[in-house]
Amino acid sequence: MFKLEGRGKTQTCDGVTRRDFMQVGALGAIGLSLPQYLQAKEQGMVKPEHDNKSCIMIFNLGAPSHIDLFDMKPEAASEIRGPFKPISTSADGIQISEILPQHAKIADKFSLVRSCHHTGAAVHDAGWQMMQTGRLFSGGVNTPHAGAVVSYLRGRKTDLPPFVVLPELMGRGGGNLPNGQAGGFLGKAHDPFALNADPSQKDFNVPDLLPPSEIGPVRLERRRSMREIVDSAVQNFEATESAQLLNSNFHSAFRMMTSSQARDAFDLSKEPQSVRDRYGMNRFGQCCLLSRRLVEAGVRFITINTFLTVFNEVTWDIHGSKPFTSIEGMKDIVCPMYDQAYSALIEDLHDRGLLDDTMVCNIAEFGRTPRVNPAGGRDHWPQCFTSYFAGGGVQGGQVVGASDPIGGVPADRPVDPGHLVATVFHSLGLDLETHLPGPAGRPFPLVDFGKREIHELF
Repeated sequence: MFKLEGRGKTQTCDGVTRRDFMQVGALGAIGLSLPQYLQAKEQGMVKPEHDNKSCIMIFNLGAPSHIDLFDMKPEAASEIRGPFKPISTSADGIQISEILPQHAKIADKFSLVRSCHHTGAAVHDAGWQMMQTGRLFSGGVNTPHAGAVVSYLRGRKTDLPPFVVLPELMGRGGGNLPNGQAGGFLGKAHDPFALNADPSQKDFNVPDLLPPSEIGPVRLERRRSMREIVDSAVQNFEATESAQLLNSNFHSAFRMMTSSQARDAFDLSKEPQSVRDRYGMNRFGQCCLLSRRLVEAGVRFITINTFLTVFNEVTWDIHGSKPFTSIEGMKDIVCPMYDQAYSALIEDLHDRGLLDDTMVCNIAEFGRTPRVNPAGGRDHWPQCFTSYFAGGGVQGGQVVGASDPIGGVPADRPVDPGHLVATVFHSLGLDLETHLPGPAGRPFPLVDFGKREIHELF
């Protein structure tokens, strides 16, 4: 662990490296410098008129059942259609499941893409990687998360980092693959800032906004501000040889830690209790509320993990047999929390005039099997699933693509993870022809050849 003591002395257990620096909480994900951003904009990688655009990516870890929620098949056999009925929505001609009544009320504000699929293995972390980066992990190339790309091309606007993950990074997925929530070949500097706390708890605070215990030997004198102490420590540290291993992220991290703007953005106590209740006093609900506050504070990209792992908690992973839940369990446990928080987020963004500039995309690693299994659940199914988008230029109340009569494969307008990530980039105003500095310094295309945004959405 990297430590500051007294006159900037460094202590390491195996030498100061970039990895060690990243162990100062999760403070490294602060983004590139203003000169880098201006250079990117000058080269046409970033469209200036889109500089205020942001994205909230809700990752439905575990994978919801598209057939039971968004792409129902009421005419199919009972073992395919499942136990729920479709209901009408505020969008003309669009029906979704009865267990998402709040979604139905705001369906005019989001659009469904019912023809998603991918060719990766039917394991969670393979899907996590593909859906958040647009590419399958192969050949040892760890492609950056979409938010990391935004961090690299645009940097931060304020004291807050450009890319944040709530409430924390994904855990295990069972396949020993990267989960896609990192800077990848762009480097640790573009990893996300992870909250690492539950914002629904009464004692909620952000660990990385608190003075680190390692600074204790530099006594916090009443007549000296935290920033002065840090600046002194930084100045002494910069005189050491180890300082050459660090970059501007060191300063940016402490800038965030001492920023009243950052503290205010994460301070949910500033919200009326009625607003907090509207989102739901649970982890996911308060993460959705926090994401709205972060958008207002200038964060460019926020990923919300609805759950943290498919193990040891009830998630969308509805295999039916224990420790997993069933289709009925999804109705009783998962959907009420999810339905409430998502609808509150969309309505809140709309009422505050933020939705036009903020894309909210809901994705997952795959769908669920068309046929209900003997345990009363559905299993992994990357061959077909539904994603949906709101805000950020998306025209709500639409359906793009279609699945076959049992929801097994796309029947019209098939789209894959590359198209979905390209859609996010398009909403944010990034030039899809941009190249990133890839492994070994070779140019790496922002999206693969032929991958474009889902233009029908806009």
